[in-house]
Amino acid sequence: MHIPTLEDVRRAREVIAPYLRPTPLLAFSALSRDLDCQAYLKCENLQAVGVFKVRGGINLMATLSEDERRRGVITASTGNHGQSVAYAAKCFGVPATILVPHNPNPLKVASMQRLGAKVTEHGRDYDEARLEAERRATSEGLRYVHGSNEPLLIAGVGTVSLEIMEELADVEVIVVPIGGGSGAVGHCIVAKELNPAIQVIGVQAERAPAVYRSWREKRIVELDSTDTFAEGLATRSGYELPLRILWERLDDMLLVSEEDMGRAILYLLETTHLLAEPAGAAPTAAAFKLSERLAGKKVVLILSGGNITLEQLRAVMDSATPF
Repeated sequence: MHIPTLEDVRRAREVIAPYLRPTPLLAFSALSRDLDCQAYLKCENLQAVGVFKVRGGINLMATLSEDERRRGVITASTGNHGQSVAYAAKCFGVPATILVPHNPNPLKVASMQRLGAKVTEHGRDYDEARLEAERRATSEGLRYVHGSNEPLLIAGVGTVSLEIMEELADVEVIVVPIGGGSGAVGHCIVAKELNPAIQVIGVQAERAPAVYRSWREKRIVELDSTDTFAEGLATRSGYELPLRILWERLDDMLLVSEEDMGRAILYLLETTHLLAEPAGAAPTAAAFKLSERLAGKKVVLILSGGNITLEQLRAVMDSATPF
């Protein structure tokens, strides 16, 4: 598979510019004070459909041949990647089928359906839905869109990093959530190419550590199951393309607990008035664990998405304790 380059990301920005605006990079005095650093949030929760992944969807859909557009696309998702594909498919008039695991996030399913995608539940988790999507892509002649092993998606989401570097060229640390790894890979390609001294730190959920273990053990690890309320991080396997890049360029990766993410959701809501889903809050949770290491530095936390359900938010507000 082609490993995306900085030039691929720059081309992707030109492709997505007519459809998506840059998202804000915001500094908050309370966050900086509490972390003892210059802290910024890259607010991808304010992106179309509330998540960074839509950038990749637009970039991929724009490159499809007329035959591929006519036949349609199929993918699997816990919700955010599926929303990205559904949004982009609507922009280009492409039929889209999204397979989601049983008991999906209803907010994300409703969004995909409003955008015109056909949503079908299959399997107990993302990876079972993914295998079925791959089978149907072959049997039905559809363009399969892998959520991580797809260079066009990676180049698209890499535009997040390009925007950061153009606005805050002296950033020292970027902390990014990792599900399949496309977002973190974007920063490894862009930020570290423009300034190799920048540290890119990934964050996974303790209850879904497949990529964390894959990165640490230098092999692709597959888990039997995951058990996290952060569906954006709930992958059961590492994937070849992102790991090839992460093994070479990622500086560090750590795990956060369900409690850590809940506290971060509450903290962000109270101090910045920004709503984060669990995956989007993971970098803030990680930053509090890394506070000594980040002290005095210029740090960007990627608030990757804001698609949290009312049920999840109520549970967090009932149980989370302050940092």
